[in-house]
Amino acid sequence: MSDFEVVGCRGDERFVSIPKLLRLAVDKYGDSTFIEEGNQRLSFRRTLENVEQACASFIQLGVVPGDRVAIWAPNRADWIIAALAAQCAGAALVPINTRYKGQEAADILRRSRAKVLLTVGQFLGSDYLGMLEHTEPLPKLTCRVLLEGEAHDAMSWVDFLSLGQGIEPGLVAGRMEAVSGDAICDILFTSGTTGSPKGVLCTHAQTLRVFRDWCEVVGLRSGDRYLIAMPFFHAFGYKAGWLACLMMGATVLPEPIFDAERLLRRIGRDRVSVLPGPPALYQSILARQDLHQFDLSPLRLAVTGAAVIPQRLIEEMQQRLGFETVITGYGLTETTGVATMCREGDDASVIASTSGRALPGMELIIERSDGSRAEVGEAGEIMLRGYNVMVAYLDDPAATESSINSQGFLHTGDIGSLDAAGNLRITDRKKDMVIVGGFNVYPAEVERLLCCHSAIAQAAVIGCPDDRLGEVCHAFLVLRDGAELEVDTLPAWCRERIANFKVPRHFSIQESLPMNASGKTQKYKLR
Repeated sequence: MSDFEVVGCRGDERFVSIPKLLRLAVDKYGDSTFIEEGNQRLSFRRTLENVEQACASFIQLGVVPGDRVAIWAPNRADWIIAALAAQCAGAALVPINTRYKGQEAADILRRSRAKVLLTVGQFLGSDYLGMLEHTEPLPKLTCRVLLEGEAHDAMSWVDFLSLGQGIEPGLVAGRMEAVSGDAICDILFTSGTTGSPKGVLCTHAQTLRVFRDWCEVVGLRSGDRYLIAMPFFHAFGYKAGWLACLMMGATVLPEPIFDAERLLRRIGRDRVSVLPGPPALYQSILARQDLHQFDLSPLRLAVTGAAVIPQRLIEEMQQRLGFETVITGYGLTETTGVATMCREGDDASVIASTSGRALPGMELIIERSDGSRAEVGEAGEIMLRGYNVMVAYLDDPAATESSINSQGFLHTGDIGSLDAAGNLRITDRKKDMVIVGGFNVYPAEVERLLCCHSAIAQAAVIGCPDDRLGEVCHAFLVLRDGAELEVDTLPAWCRERIANFKVPRHFSIQESLPMNASGKTQKYKLR
């Protein structure tokens, strides 16, 4: 049994807070490297010192337990320091999507009532503070801090850190000790693909328990070198990313943007052993003709998840990229990021075609439209219950009540089925289903098939109007590097493998698919 299991990350109702986890990590991993960014090396011990300094500055700014601190910045070392410091001060962390424009970010800041915003001057051509100037006032936002860059109406990160110099160390220690497992540790906003993003409230206790289980399942271990290309504003980059590294003694290698060639060069140079990401990340890498020129020997562990994962992708990740372990899973922001996972040793077909079994303490059922429970193999809405389900939506009791039923099951809005072993097969989102002549078509099934074609690297299927059938499928395709494809041959190829009503009536070849910062296809743009 590990130290973290003893103190509450598993089997203990006391469940430690993130500030207590930080101290435990220092006791256990000490001078080992926690964050490596360029020439900067931060040990676990030095990280704690920096966090305590930043925590003192938050206290000096008047941040009290229950306040909210927002971060709107790409992956970087001081993002982690700022996030931990805010949580150590008793505040809830509010990460903001780096692709958001001023109005979108202002909406998050306004609804979360964030007191402090930490951001950068420029990223991907966007001037974050400049964009906020053209939005409605944010009366609750009392301080803006720039992690990098300069602005007349913002405090520099260096000046911010100097604020706390007069704060007694005992006050910081007391504030950290006072953070309980039941306190809200973060408010993550949903992607907003079905409307305005909702703020999801999760506690320190459930976050630590979920990701201790996650670490056990994937086999993350001390000494791993974890390249985090998934954005920190997402649970995948934050909780399954640097927080998991803090738990297990792994080294964080922040990556601000996904660029296939840059990632490939880093794998050999920085001895990357862990590289999680969405299927699109691996598909982009595997589609390169120059793959053989890169040193991929350090790779050990990959974690991915989506409704569409061709078995061939899993096999190529193992055979061509050299991963010893590939794990797939499923989760939502509302389930603290995780619900089900495959396990090491599962067959490639199970890893590719399912999202695995529910984690310990989590219950999963499939519900028919009439509310009854579906049989094995029967599709219906995926319903989840357990300690991982969110506390509530921020300031939205009606949405919370409609999402979590009287038995405590969360309506996911996803369609899926369970096999006899309890493995979950995700069919699709309810909203993405296409009705062709009265027959239901789940785009994920068609996308999975198309990605089995030797010339196709990625596929996205949407419904489009049709005078005769009501709707038909339109497939957008990205070809493998150097591949050629006669689109006219695809309908016949598909008809040999799926029912005729599922075959797309239209095909478009694209250079790339529109993706959000989390690697999900933005189908509304295709529509």
